[in-house]
Amino acid sequence: MIKTVAWVGAVAGLAMSWASAAMAESAAEIAVKEAQKYRGQTITIAWEAGLQALDPLNFSGPKWEELTGIKVKVVELPIAEMFTKIMQEYRAGTGAYDALNVVPAWMPDLANAGALEVLDPYVEKYGYAAELQTIAPTYRDNQMKVGDKIYGFPDDGDVFVFYYRKDIFGDQATKDEFKAKHGYDLAPPKTWKEFAEIGQFLTDKYKPDMYGAAFFRQPPYGMFMFQERFRTEGGKFFDAETMKATINSDVGVKVLEGMRAENKFMPPGVEQWGFVENLAAFLQGQTAMTISWPPYGRWAAGYGTDQEVLSWVPKSQIAGKVGYALPPGGHPELAAGFALSVASTSKNKDAAYLFIQWLNSEDVSLQRVQLPYALRDPFRDSHFTSPEYLAKWPDAKDYLATLSEGAKTGLLDLSLLQTDKYEEVLRQAISKLWAGEDAKSILDAAAAEWDAITAKIGVDKQKAVYQAWAAKSGAYPQ
Repeated sequence: MIKTVAWVGAVAGLAMSWASAAMAESAAEIAVKEAQKYRGQTITIAWEAGLQALDPLNFSGPKWEELTGIKVKVVELPIAEMFTKIMQEYRAGTGAYDALNVVPAWMPDLANAGALEVLDPYVEKYGYAAELQTIAPTYRDNQMKVGDKIYGFPDDGDVFVFYYRKDIFGDQATKDEFKAKHGYDLAPPKTWKEFAEIGQFLTDKYKPDMYGAAFFRQPPYGMFMFQERFRTEGGKFFDAETMKATINSDVGVKVLEGMRAENKFMPPGVEQWGFVENLAAFLQGQTAMTISWPPYGRWAAGYGTDQEVLSWVPKSQIAGKVGYALPPGGHPELAAGFALSVASTSKNKDAAYLFIQWLNSEDVSLQRVQLPYALRDPFRDSHFTSPEYLAKWPDAKDYLATLSEGAKTGLLDLSLLQTDKYEEVLRQAISKLWAGEDAKSILDAAAAEWDAITAKIGVDKQKAVYQAWAAKSGAYPQ
């Protein structure tokens, strides 16, 4: 009898749990319901100009207004100007922005200045804590907080992916020739030594119809690639005790010399290639290997490129022939990315917060990362396993699995006070490299400039920020 009563009680308890789960509101539903209190208001959000802005302009902004009665005004800013514009607006105190897109590497600067609203009270008030836990750990644990406070919601799974021609790598004659020459199987390279051997081999075999590899080499991109490769080869940016720059170590010199040597088996003029030139060459079958952000993988498969806003993307000649892997070293750069924040000077903080909770929520973010034109990349666990996304093209499952792997092993961009000044030194170093200057001399000069920046900011002040960054799981390979 006691067992029977206990069993009945257990069933009743389960029934109540199921009923509660059925009635529980999602974070998106809570945001919509609460935001309806602010019907008739307008919120202004700063967003990267170009394709990124088509998300709030064409999709999420109109949908939010339909659901809540709140209008969304989108201010488009070039990525190179976003940090400065956000900081200038904060110092002016105009309240011109309500919500912000923030590159995670900027967050210490913006948070320490007071430009970003602390989001913890809003997360608690509007029941968002549980859904935040389903953001992929590397993004959640490294791109959300400064100190112990939340300043932004990771909202863009930017990560470098290695793309290769799986038809070329799978060709038996090519495989046999490569193994006979190098003694190991032709496969996506695990090391930069393997990459150089494979790239040279494929160029020798297929040139001029195809080159073994190409990368975007313009300084803004080369700066990210140096940061990744320097760390996967064992480099550290600073001596953690003295804060002296150590980018001019033997590792740094090896990386720069390797980057320059690889250009010899890449197409002529590759030193000047940017995002578009590199994309065009790969999609037209002119290169066998490359590295870039996730949109390359979608567009190579032809996903969404029939839309007018993507008419500039060359028609893929390699759909169904592209493989996905992590770059050599296995720790891809989480290059740039975006988090959603609320401006501390906003006069509509709750309305702004509710909009970014809705955007970032499990339900809505899944729709946004599937927009072929908006450049938002998967960043939640559910994005990588979505049946809808997995069915977008035949190899989407491999693509999403690689993004998921990258989200676990990826490396954060260096994030300091006045990060932009340190990055500008790296960009200049890349320019000098392509101009033919000596790698050691380039890095010695760069290290001296970094030391001067650190001294001006304050060694102890910067040391505290660097040590907090270096303690994060994505700072250096684990």
